[in-house]
Amino acid sequence: MTQTVAPPTRRIHEIDAVRGFALAGILLANIGFFADPGYATGSGAMPITEGPVAALVSTLVLTKFYVIFSFLFGYSFTLQMRSWGDKVKGRMLRRCLGLFALGVAQGFLLWIGDILTLYAALGLILLAMRNVRPRTAVITGSAIIGVLTVVWVALAGLTLLDPAAGTAAAVDHAAVARAETLVTGSPLDFLTYQFETYPTLAAFVWLGQGPMAMALFLFGMAAGKSRLFEERERWAHLVPRVQLVGFGVGLPAAVFFTWSNTASGSWQLVGLAVNDIASLLLSAAYVVTLLQLVRRFPAVGAVLSNPGRVAASNYIGQSVLMCLVFTGYGLALGGKLAPVAVMGVAVLIYAVLAALSAWWLRDHRYGPIEYALRALTNLR
Repeated sequence: MTQTVAPPTRRIHEIDAVRGFALAGILLANIGFFADPGYATGSGAMPITEGPVAALVSTLVLTKFYVIFSFLFGYSFTLQMRSWGDKVKGRMLRRCLGLFALGVAQGFLLWIGDILTLYAALGLILLAMRNVRPRTAVITGSAIIGVLTVVWVALAGLTLLDPAAGTAAAVDHAAVARAETLVTGSPLDFLTYQFETYPTLAAFVWLGQGPMAMALFLFGMAAGKSRLFEERERWAHLVPRVQLVGFGVGLPAAVFFTWSNTASGSWQLVGLAVNDIASLLLSAAYVVTLLQLVRRFPAVGAVLSNPGRVAASNYIGQSVLMCLVFTGYGLALGGKLAPVAVMGVAVLIYAVLAALSAWWLRDHRYGPIEYALRALTNLR
């Protein structure tokens, strides 16, 4: 990657479309936690963990779309740097503060798997590294992923030496039942569940997704400094190769990851190591294929770009609507829907939010959450 001199900042339609696509994948990945509250206890199972629906979600969706979203965070940071100029430090600090506060509120009130607090913390590291060259950012991100992969493989080796370490934990049926009762009980019951579960799960999110997210932040920053989306001719000739490697290698590796989740001990850890690479390859293939599709069929980009333009509002909106369907805030359908029905709810939620996004953007430049973040960021 070669850093280029940037012209004045403009809205990049392709980034909005990819972000809207990533939101759809994140919705599919997250909805299982709402559909079966017992899963979040660490001993239950989502209704989409068995059967063909489970295989498709695990193989094609899980961990792939937060990779894309993290990459876009880093890319968007370069656009903000161009816009903010010498005010980048103060504005980024305030933006991260706003994201952290929003993440904490969502974690306790709506979605225990919220990632915004992690993004806020890693955003401060990205700010500190804002002057590194694209090549250095790519090397650093690659090193993080390499170390993470080695750690998983080493842990897998240790479980082979200690067979007891690979024994699957017994399902705590009482904990699963209590979780479902709280989530589908009254709003106060649901809040009790949130306050009990969120702090522990937040720690798992930070440890489990933090290193990979930081690596993708750096990749995105490198791509943004190189203006990768703005100058399509620089990478268009690589699309067939990206698709060949992404689908040809990443897809079988993702299938292995899905299979490893049904195993125990060392195979699960090997699956995590493989998935670190599979997620990158498959996500890259998704993105270049989507960009080709958007270029050929502009209507696809139009549908996806509206949710992508107001991504923060849609991210919170997804949590609100999932709570209204599955928790005591609304219909309390947690643990009651079949896997296919759960996926149908996800499609309906995305369609509703896409329609609301298009309606809102007729008269507004930003979404409601985006307005609040901009007000704090710019102090006006």
